Amino acid sequence: MAKDYGFNLKVCRPYRAKTKGKVERFNGYLKSCFITPLVASLKQAGLSLDVDTANAQVGNWLHEVANQRIHATTNEKPQVLLEKERFSLQPLPEGMTSRLTSITIKQRQAIPIESFQHPLSVYDQLLEVSDEFAITTHPACL
Repeated sequence: MAKDYGFNLKVCRPYRAKTKGKVERFNGYLKSCFITPLVASLKQAGLSLDVDTANAQVGNWLHEVANQRIHATTNEKPQVLLEKERFSLQPLPEGMTSRLTSITIKQRQAIPIESFQHPLSVYDQLLEVSDEFAITTHPACL
């Protein structure tokens, strides 16, 4: 799939700031600035974090916190940079979106809170759920 999009995959050493470390750093930021505070506030209310709660809260957190901060490397807000880059982005090549498949989920499983104790970098799967359908992408499925 990388070839179809015109880029090459490169295996990087973990925690190396010039390569993969920047991506892994965001995972740490997400955990320390979103997941941990959310778990703490839910715990005070006698609740626990589940997928539905995290999904319901993350959009607001991105809009109000993560995308509004001044990024240390770029010295700009990520939201501002995205708006600037949006004009340069090109559409996907024809037929590339046909690899996405819709499935029906009969039962949603909550992720145990213990799973959030692992680094987020271990999760290779991205699951996006809407009221009407679920789209899942995973390297093994592409």
